Amino acid sequence: MMHISLGLALGGGGARGFAHIGVLTVFEREKIPIHCIAGTSSGALVGGAYAAGVTPEELRGRMTAYLESDEFQSSAINAVEKANERGDCSMARRIQYYFRNRLWLLQAMFKPGIMTSEDFQRMIDYFIPDIDVSDTIIPFRPVATDLISGERVVFTEGSLRRSVMASCAVPGAIGPLCDGIRCLADGGIVSLVPVTTAREAGADVVVAVSVERPLHTDGPLKTAQEICERANEVTFAHLARHEMKGADIIIHPDVGDMNWADFSRGADVIDKGKDAAIAAVETTRRTIARKRWRCLLRGIVCSSSEKNSG
Repeated sequence: MMHISLGLALGGGGARGFAHIGVLTVFEREKIPIHCIAGTSSGALVGGAYAAGVTPEELRGRMTAYLESDEFQSSAINAVEKANERGDCSMARRIQYYFRNRLWLLQAMFKPGIMTSEDFQRMIDYFIPDIDVSDTIIPFRPVATDLISGERVVFTEGSLRRSVMASCAVPGAIGPLCDGIRCLADGGIVSLVPVTTAREAGADVVVAVSVERPLHTDGPLKTAQEICERANEVTFAHLARHEMKGADIIIHPDVGDMNWADFSRGADVIDKGKDAAIAAVETTRRTIARKRWRCLLRGIVCSSSEKNSG
């Protein structure tokens, strides 16, 4: 039987990227084989860990443990989330978080990012094993952006931890990784959902997983900050929509209005990923079967027929 290679393109979105854990959980349970993974930003974090052999259940456990750790509780990202939280938070607590958040923003005016590279590296190390990109169990392609040339950078070798860190280096939050030749930052700048990269890695069928929020049309646009945020949302939406035209299947978990820094909602968004993946299981199976028959009828040897004969 002719074998068809299935690739996942896991998009970026901060804490919303935990939805990828739910997608992987369902694909593993339904025995849908994954032959390669491309990841951007949080999609690189989850995808890289899974490609290296960390199970979805282990990923969920690591997420919970990290979010409960003193390291995360004292981090800049947690401060941003707390400053934006709603609900029964007291006025005194809101004021405390407000000034703490402004302190981080003031730091960003004089440093490459509000998080130190050391703090962020510890988070990466918590999820990602210390191996080479070329040594992952499932072929993995993390995507970053070279701020010097403006080009997409796809890692095929080198430190897995460093490549994932580069892919996750969101401008303003984490300083770019510069080596004198390149200055590497978040892959989402040029490839929010890395469909092209998954296809280049040899995928015959590409499943794109987008964790971007839907564009709302009723939000206020009264301040410069609101206008800039809206402009970024529109840019990212068009960028993702353009690249996802090359995908065979699109999974879009219902992340609602979840902010990129809402890490406390990680467990909920994992379940959203599961729900969206369950709805796509039969479509994925039919697409693989249809692709296989088309290859057979046309006498085409698909890209995976030799490499994935198992």
